[in-house]
Amino acid sequence: MPSPSYVASVGSPLVADAEVISRVCGVADVERVCVLDTVVPVRSGFAFEVPAGHVVRFTTVDGPQVVDLNLWSRMDPRERFWAARTRQFYGTHLTEGHRLWSNLPFLRPMATFLVDTLHYGRDADDAGCHDLLGTRCDPYVNQMLSGAPYDFHCHSNLVRAVTQFGLTEFDVHDVINLFQVTGLMPDDKRYFMKTCPAVPGDRVEMLAEIDLLMAISLCPGGDLAVPLWGEGSDAEPNCNPLHVQVFRLPDQALRGWGPAERAGYAGVHGTRHGLVQPQGTPPSLADRGAAPDATSPTQHAR
Repeated sequence: MPSPSYVASVGSPLVADAEVISRVCGVADVERVCVLDTVVPVRSGFAFEVPAGHVVRFTTVDGPQVVDLNLWSRMDPRERFWAARTRQFYGTHLTEGHRLWSNLPFLRPMATFLVDTLHYGRDADDAGCHDLLGTRCDPYVNQMLSGAPYDFHCHSNLVRAVTQFGLTEFDVHDVINLFQVTGLMPDDKRYFMKTCPAVPGDRVEMLAEIDLLMAISLCPGGDLAVPLWGEGSDAEPNCNPLHVQVFRLPDQALRGWGPAERAGYAGVHGTRHGLVQPQGTPPSLADRGAAPDATSPTQHAR
């Protein structure tokens, strides 16, 4: 039986501080200050800022709706959500306690799941909810498979949403699909999607671990009961709006918490030893070496 490749040790940043999370989750709405409160219309995108230490809540309104989520650092949009590494850390589907991680060279938690009212787990088809297996739907694949252009796919919704923040299509990246149930076919491991199980009032809450820009798309497939392509795809999907709120917490709820820090590695990938490959026998994997001193001159190759 294989073992997971990434295992969290005691105090690992892969695991959120349980005491802080407990205090944050224990703060009632009357103790929070709502700084953003909006309902996003069907088949549209929306981008918004979430300061570090604030809580964002996504709530289904009239019925089930799949939501594609992108995240960037508000200070530097080169730092963005890294779906693949997050999937390696926690698995193909996320829930309470899991964290959304950023890309290299930043590698830090961007947000932490606090509340997931679905608690879907794994079903009889080994499918799960809040999907990291797939990515956003887009007009390029749609036209390739159907022969028809359509401008309100999740990729397009996200592109339009972030333009006001100076970002472009090249900044849109792989998403986490909130409220979406997916899995892999047992024979050939092809991707499949199931109907969203959310009911009005289901919600996901996250704690922003750094200053964030978030963007969401309300998938034009709605609850995904209607196939996106192929037979039956011409039926009208069940699409519903989404309630988005951002809350500022009382100071005592964040006692002991601080914004996530960038990854500690500063070895510049060996160039601190010079711009040549190691000579002779490569350094041992067990030889971790000393942390580089940013104030010292560049060391020469071994």
